[in-house]
Amino acid sequence: MINLSASVLGVAAMASTLFACSSQQQESPMKAKVEEYAHVELKSDLVSGLNDKEKELVKIFFQVGEITDNLFWKQTFGDKSKLDTITDPYAKEFAMIHYGAWDRLDNNKPFLSGYGEKLDVCNYYPHDITAEEFEAFDDANKDSWYTVIRRNDDGSLKSVWYHEAYAEEIGRICALLEKAVTLAEDPGLKNYLEKRIEAFKTDDYLASDLAWMDMKDSKVDFVTGPIESYDDMFRETKTSYESFVLLKDEARSKDLAKFVSMLPALQKELPCAPEYKTFVPGTSSDLNVYDAVYYAGDCNAGSKTIAINLPNDERVHALKGTRRLQLRNSMKAKFDKILMPIGELIVTPEQQKYLNFDAFFWNVTFHEVAHGLGVKQTINTNESVDAVMGTEKTSWEEAKADILGLFMLKWVKLQTLLPKMPLLLILQVFCVRYVLVLHRHTERLI
Repeated sequence: MINLSASVLGVAAMASTLFACSSQQQESPMKAKVEEYAHVELKSDLVSGLNDKEKELVKIFFQVGEITDNLFWKQTFGDKSKLDTITDPYAKEFAMIHYGAWDRLDNNKPFLSGYGEKLDVCNYYPHDITAEEFEAFDDANKDSWYTVIRRNDDGSLKSVWYHEAYAEEIGRICALLEKAVTLAEDPGLKNYLEKRIEAFKTDDYLASDLAWMDMKDSKVDFVTGPIESYDDMFRETKTSYESFVLLKDEARSKDLAKFVSMLPALQKELPCAPEYKTFVPGTSSDLNVYDAVYYAGDCNAGSKTIAINLPNDERVHALKGTRRLQLRNSMKAKFDKILMPIGELIVTPEQQKYLNFDAFFWNVTFHEVAHGLGVKQTINTNESVDAVMGTEKTSWEEAKADILGLFMLKWVKLQTLLPKMPLLLILQVFCVRYVLVLHRHTERLI
């Protein structure tokens, strides 16, 4: 289920297991599906730089992560114990990878009998709700990122805050985080954890997001909570629980620091009319390198996240910007196991010398930088672009980040601020990466 290695911390790591089928008379049709995935044990030498209290913190974060993992199952699938009835071990393994009965990297195509198409509403809304019924529902919190929609006894709709709907799990999370607060020595981390506890209890995450933006020096980072809304295909507003445990690569992070001060200039360089680029990025943005040692919940479902651009709250963007976290060990695994094999198939032998991990790193890094730039408000009505685009926002935002990231790479390269790297190197890797994106069923890293 979770693809990491943290045995050096004294924590038993869970890993996906391939089952032998010698006892089966006929080979499982799911065997090939499972074996499409590259199994990688994530490790980090950065563990050696942690003191005893920091290692204890990581253990607590793992426990919180397990709870958020179970919450994600509850939100998007339901009772995962139903999978225990699956007799085909490969089918069960594939279901664990995808957190349910639908292939997340093949347009949620169902692969288990008896489940049918994945519901757009998941478990965020009543399964029988209609768009017309939702539109007629007069409730100020119905489109909150942190409410589920349920029915009253008379069948009418009501909004229920996450901290009420998942009260038992939230209580356990807060109790663990309170222990973490007593261990945290870094002031920024301690403040963030204190604010995050309050956020879990109230579903008001603004203060904790701002505190996370101010957390600059901790060697350990913990991204946790209801964050992304990918699984809500009904409205694209309800957020899913997830957790990352990350270790900061301080040396490599220093190399990226110079690009943060360039964000306002990059915004001004966008190839569009001035009225479209009035947004000014916050001044507390940062760009750092980490190793990932734990994934849970949304970020662990199907393929694995290799970079983070958070928070998603546009109020934070305006006040402080965003933090861009490059997960280098995961990125390197994806390059070695997926991008290079694709490149060797589609790039001519004489040009394969341009398939370079550093070029991939910069492509991904500026993709994340691009998420924090661009057109944020509509021109005529001054509304949030995300809100206006509704269920189209994710696809267009990712497309924007891809092409804008490449544009900015060229601009930065022309300013001679990148390491000496031929532009062709960057373009070649971008093209291979885009083949990977266009055929997402091959982007499978566990």
